Amino acid sequence: MTDNFVVFEGVTKTFAGGVHAVRNLDLAIARGELVTFLGPSGSGKTTSLMMLAGFETPSAGSIYLDGRSLADLPPYHRGIGMVFQNYALFPHMTVAENIAFPLVVRRRPRLEVTEAVKRALDLVQLSAMGARRPAQLSGGQQQRVALARALVFNPSLVLMDEPLGALDRQLREHMQIEIKHIHARLGVTLVYVTHDQGEALTMSDRVAIFRNGELQQLGSPTEVYEHPCTSFVAQFVGESNQFAGTLCDASGTVELDGGWRVSARVAGAIAVGARTTVSVRPERVRIGRDEGMPAVIEELIYYGDHLRVVMRTGTGHALVAKLLNGAIPEWLRDKATIRVAWRDADAHALDPLPNHVIEEKRP
Repeated sequence: MTDNFVVFEGVTKTFAGGVHAVRNLDLAIARGELVTFLGPSGSGKTTSLMMLAGFETPSAGSIYLDGRSLADLPPYHRGIGMVFQNYALFPHMTVAENIAFPLVVRRRPRLEVTEAVKRALDLVQLSAMGARRPAQLSGGQQQRVALARALVFNPSLVLMDEPLGALDRQLREHMQIEIKHIHARLGVTLVYVTHDQGEALTMSDRVAIFRNGELQQLGSPTEVYEHPCTSFVAQFVGESNQFAGTLCDASGTVELDGGWRVSARVAGAIAVGARTTVSVRPERVRIGRDEGMPAVIEELIYYGDHLRVVMRTGTGHALVAKLLNGAIPEWLRDKATIRVAWRDADAHALDPLPNHVIEEKRP
């Protein structure tokens, strides 16, 4: 993956009434990469995908595919495979006929169509289902058919818009891994839209995080989780404890509201004396009885693989810790007074988030 295959340059989309769905988007995707567009409803991720597909037209800026501008190229000439959440299968056709459709409209020879459909059915493990109708399949099987139809004509780019949203959790998690494996096997460039941060972390080479039409951060799953660049990213990708405070010095000392001082890694251009938000992941919080910030346990919630500890610190901040099952001390009890701490490297001083309001995030 050395060349940029998909490029957004200064792309803006404005709808009637002056609503900016996407603002000045600059984004490059390498050939063969799987990039997820992640964000809450109305963040601009799906609009960006639809402009790439050709179903929406940019109000400003340019989009390039393999070095070619898409400005005057209609959707049916872009050679892009599409998978939608509702599958968009033809109910009167068999599974094989649905998969063959992109080849039939391209007037490919019959033998070529037959062989390509067989390969596609094998790829999605539905080789025995070709004669069935979509209504005779489960939701997961229908999703596989939609995926096979998008891949059957060997597109250089596949776009997937919330493709697993209608599936139950267990099947959705299974399909995430299956799509990831198919992508690795074929090497096709894939752009995937989701609101599910767990899905994005599981599947992606890189994640593009959107908020209010703007790209907040682009990086590998590890980068966006371990090194968020904004308070929004820290809270939306995974879960984060967030404490309002003031940056005291360039080394990262922060005085939290309430008087406690902590050290943190400073992200971005935060001036000394400016307001900041300190972010700490719940699994990085250590609970003890001797060192750290005083806190009182308000609730213990058992999740099977881990225990969720809900606390209130002496500075008045709400705080959550996650303890793996098997690493829970015997003295940990509801309403107990304890002390909490974390490594300096696990705390991030980020931009202040107004009122600490976080947009909708689904599990």
